Order: sequence, then structure tokens, then C-alpha cells
Amino acid sequence: MPSKPDRKDAPFDKASSPPPATLAGRALPHSPDAEKGLLAACLLDPAEIISRCLAQRLPPEAFYNPANQLAFQICCELFESKSMLDAQILAEELRSRGKLEEVGGPLYLADLTSHIETTAHANYFLEKVQENYTKRRLIATATRSLERCFEPDEGSIESLIDEVEKEIYAISDQQVADTSQPIRESVGEAVNLIKKMLEGRGQLSGLSSGYADLDKMTHGMHPTEMIVLAARPSMGKTSLAMNIAESVALPTRKDVPKGGVLIFSLEMGAEQLAMRLLTGRARVSSQRLREGFVNKEEQQRLAAAAIELKQASLWIDDASQITINQLRAKARRVFARNPGMALIIVDYLQLVSGTDPRVPREQQIAEISRGIKGLAKELKVPVIVLSQLNRDSEKEKRQPKLSDLRESGSIEQDADVVLLLARPKDATDDFSVAADKADLIIAKQRNGPVGDIKLTFLRDITRFENYSE
Repeated sequence: MPSKPDRKDAPFDKASSPPPATLAGRALPHSPDAEKGLLAACLLDPAEIISRCLAQRLPPEAFYNPANQLAFQICCELFESKSMLDAQILAEELRSRGKLEEVGGPLYLADLTSHIETTAHANYFLEKVQENYTKRRLIATATRSLERCFEPDEGSIESLIDEVEKEIYAISDQQVADTSQPIRESVGEAVNLIKKMLEGRGQLSGLSSGYADLDKMTHGMHPTEMIVLAARPSMGKTSLAMNIAESVALPTRKDVPKGGVLIFSLEMGAEQLAMRLLTGRARVSSQRLREGFVNKEEQQRLAAAAIELKQASLWIDDASQITINQLRAKARRVFARNPGMALIIVDYLQLVSGTDPRVPREQQIAEISRGIKGLAKELKVPVIVLSQLNRDSEKEKRQPKLSDLRESGSIEQDADVVLLLARPKDATDDFSVAADKADLIIAKQRNGPVGDIKLTFLRDITRFENYSE
């Protein structure tokens, strides 16, 4: 008589016996279309879909079909080792392992790649696969529990209940991402940060913005921070954001490391931004360039600046319409493919769309603001978000304040730092356009002081620089 299995084995998972193919003549819960749809989405957009599957801890066993299990496992291995994946790469890897025929040959892959055209329903497929997998695990646990109840020498009822509870808990635990961590880990990270601050007294703990007075008050731009840069139209907020992007991607100081920058420009085209970066770095007047009055020296500076910018790790997405979910998906994809990314800039928040255009705009802004803050935490980089101010400061002829942020409630709440760009207090001419000097008001800072700093604005080359008399 064979010995009984040890009932104290780990709960049902990849190491335990799989559930039967049928139960009482009924097929176990599964969806062939959802499984194929999810695999097809992984091949179409691996950076987004596989990252999402890994974040939700989806194991290969979640797929009912053994061929799908194998394909998903190899997809994950390829993506994690090479950061690249498509149907041809998957086919070649299966062939090299001698498993192509095991999954069904080229016909199987052809069926996968033709199953869907976009990844629009990837979330639905993922939820369906995960739901069916959970149901199969519950069925397997319940079946084993029934068998134990009928065994006369199973042991005490307390131990039986305890084992069943453990197995149910293991299933429940896999449904929720484990984001809790003991305080000792957080304290350890904080102590390391304090040591760095003490060892490098006066040095920045975050990315340099390129502006000495701003860096002095903020100690740099830190990972997971959502930094809001707000101003009225034509005050130069895009110029300031591009100058910061340039200082991160092409720092002038040798002791400051380079970092990649991803720019979402919903208002200006990529060519316009490139032109602004080019003329600003070469210090050539864009107006004189349009009129064709640039001398030989300026042409040489433009050529040198073009070479530098071509080599810089700068990425521009100038899609005019984008939802917050699309923005986050695109950011994940760029970060997955390009190590060393350090900053994201969104120009500007009010042009990003919510997932449901039917809900009130305030709710959409709240969703967008939370989504951007979540992206900063997920990718562990600072995100600079440009935003509009309402007209109250202009009407009342005063400096802007935090409450002047348009649709401000959620933005104020989610932002770690809020910077308001305004004309100097003593400005006497037109209030609505940038002047030769500007006040940058730190209206909110979670981990530091608030106050004003001054910047010099060079109108001809649309460039902000450290203030000088």
C-alpha cells in the first residue's frame, strides 16, 4: 500500500500536484481565447504587458494549456534576460531548445500572432487568466480537503482546519501584491542616506536642476517625487523644463552624472522642442536664425550643439492626445529598453486625458495627478509636471500662490514640490509675458523650506540661467 503524502507540504503551487483535467465530468475553469489573447499581447508589447504580468506575480501555471505555459515562461525569460521579444525571437528560442514542436510548431505561433491586433484588451485577458487560475487552485484545495475529511486517520480536526486555512491563505495572498516591508529596511535606507549627506556635506542628494539657488533649497530632484512647475501661458515654463532636461542629460559639471530624460510634449512638436534645445545650447537667437542672419561662428556653435544633442539620452513623445494609462505604459516601455533613465517631464498636465471622458474634469484631473505620482513611485525617478495657473493672480496684480493652480485640489495634494514661475514683484510692464528676470516661487516642499529664488531669462535664446545682477 503506498504511503500517504505528507499533508504538511507547501500549499498548492507549481511544486504541488496539478488539479485534475476534469472534475465530475466537468472541465476546470479556463479560457483558451483569454490565454491566447494575453500571450499575443505579450508579443506585441512585452515591455508593458510582461511587466504587468510580473507585477501581478502571474506564474506560467496560470495558463491551463501546457503549450501556453511553456510559451509564457520562455517569453518572461527572454524579456528579463534580453529586454527584447517578438514572435520570431520566441520561435527561434523554442527551436533552439527543441520545444517548438512541443507547443504545436509554427502553426501555434502563427495562431498567436494573428489572435489580436492591439493590446487594448490586455487587462481583461490578464484578469480572466488570473481568475480562472485562482478558481482551479480553489477547486484543487477543496478537493484535497474533502479527501482528508473522509480519511479516518487524518489526525486532529484542529490540524486539518489549520492546514486548509494555510492553503486558502496562500491562494488569497497571491492575489494581492506584497508591498509591506518591515521598518528595519526603511530605517536602513534612511541611515544610508544620512551617511551620504554627512560624508558629502554640501553635495546634492538628488538630480541637479542646473540652478544653484533652486538646488540649494531642494537639495536636488529626488526619486519618487512629483514636481509641479506652474505658470500662466507665455511665462516660459516649457523653456525652464527644457533647460532642466538639458542639465540632466548634458550636465556642464564633470562631477554630475548624466541621466536619461523622457519628455511628453502634448503642446509642442518634437521638432520645435529640438530647435529650442539646439538654439538655447548654441546660444543663437531663434529669431535671427529664422531670418537667416547667423554668422559663421554661430553656425559652428549650432553644429557642435547638434552633435552633443544627438548623443544625449533625450526621448521626446509628442503625441497630441494621450490618456494617463497610455502615458504610463509608454514611460514603462522607454525605461525598460533604456537603462540610466533619470527624469520624466510632462508638458502639460491639463492636456492629458482621463480614462473616462464622461466623468467630470475635476475627477479626471484627480486620476491623472494620482497616476503621475504613482508613475514616479513605480519607476523611482522624479517627474516634473507642467501645469497652468488660473487668471486670479493677473486680475489681482499679485504674485501667484498655491491656490492659483488650475483644478488645484488633487495637484496640491499629490505634489511633493510645487514651483510657480512668475514675473518679478517689481515688474511694471505687461504682466502676461516673460521678462528678463523671473521669480521662481517654491510654494510647497514636503521635505524642505518654501521661498522665492530669482532667475535670469535670456529672451533671444529662450533660456533661463542662474540669476546675476
